[in-house]
Amino acid sequence: MKLLVDSGSTKADWIAIDDNGKVLFTTQSLGLNPEVLDIDAVIERLNDRFDIEHNKDKATHVFFYGAGCGTDRMKKFLTAVFQGYFRNAIVEVHEDTFAAVYATTPKDEQAIVCILGTGSNCSFFDGKELHQKVQSLGYIAMDDGSGNRFGRHLLRGFFFNKMPETLAEEFRTEYNLDVDVVKANLYKEDNPNAYLATFAKFIIKHKDHEFCKKIIKKELKSFVKNYIMQYENYKEVPVHFVGSIAFYLKEELEVVLTKYNIKIGNVLRRPIDGLIAYHILNK
Repeated sequence: MKLLVDSGSTKADWIAIDDNGKVLFTTQSLGLNPEVLDIDAVIERLNDRFDIEHNKDKATHVFFYGAGCGTDRMKKFLTAVFQGYFRNAIVEVHEDTFAAVYATTPKDEQAIVCILGTGSNCSFFDGKELHQKVQSLGYIAMDDGSGNRFGRHLLRGFFFNKMPETLAEEFRTEYNLDVDVVKANLYKEDNPNAYLATFAKFIIKHKDHEFCKKIIKKELKSFVKNYIMQYENYKEVPVHFVGSIAFYLKEELEVVLTKYNIKIGNVLRRPIDGLIAYHILNK
């Protein structure tokens, strides 16, 4: 049994397949970003899902594609955790961009592949290898255009009294904005980046409101300038996207990309289904 996992910071999609590609089960766990979780938190999240815990000794391979796995240190950490948990499995840990590439890019084609979800990322795929010009410093310093960046803008707008009152009233109704609750989630709980990203639903819901529209445009332009335009051929190859932010803000994304003469390619909410086809053909 092979386990294919696509994990962001907020959630992780799991699919178990047999050697013929037949789906044995699917499930979803909380995200397993090693940048923000320790070993106990990772194992707790694995044990929390019955299908994962119940079948851990049946797994022969674990192919994990995850946010926060862009450095060798994080890959080694998560590989060691998984090897201890899935005792009979061969474990491979890759950064989440590889899942995005395999799901969006036809075999041997060149493309720029981006992730816009809880966090953000961007790489160039030359048809064989993945090339990355920006080394992420995580959600505090980077993640332009991401869900957590939108959440940060909304919280700042609300608490600095910059958010229009009618919008602020609805924001106050939808979320617990008690200062102690917000600060606890930002500074004491696991996954503060995922907490910030929970507010992104609000900005998507109100994307036509001028206050939200300005934030969306600013962040998407920042992502294009700081990530996509790192690559000299950004006007010559398609630019594919994976992630809920890209998916639900596709129209806004197309407007910004068109301004910079960038060709938008495939836009997927999640890449997990594409991973099945890839692993049937290649593993």
